[in-house]
Amino acid sequence: MNNKEILQAANEAIKKGDHETFLQYCTEDTKWIFIGDQTLIGKENVRAYMKDAYLEPPKFNIETILEDNDYVVATGKISLKNKNGDDIQYSYCDIWRFENGKMAELKAFVIA
Repeated sequence: MNNKEILQAANEAIKKGDHETFLQYCTEDTKWIFIGDQTLIGKENVRAYMKDAYLEPPKFNIETILEDNDYVVATGKISLKNKNGDDIQYSYCDIWRFENGKMAELKAFVIA
């Protein structure tokens, strides 16, 4: 699979609530940078984040996905349930850097 296909497969796992399969596509020291918010380093921190943030599997609408060498950029909308049970929709731009076929770093720009 190319990097774009890897990201799409990983996202399919998330849509099904399968965090462990998603994490198999990540490096052990994966780094997630939520611009203006927080940075997560390592699978354990990402796992804890997903457990807290993805109370139900998110709903994605990918509008654009582009691949260039070790980078994949995806833009679109994502809907997440908050702790009150309300669906909150966000617009996002994710920039993924890959290493040896695994997702090594995410820079996420998210707007509510």
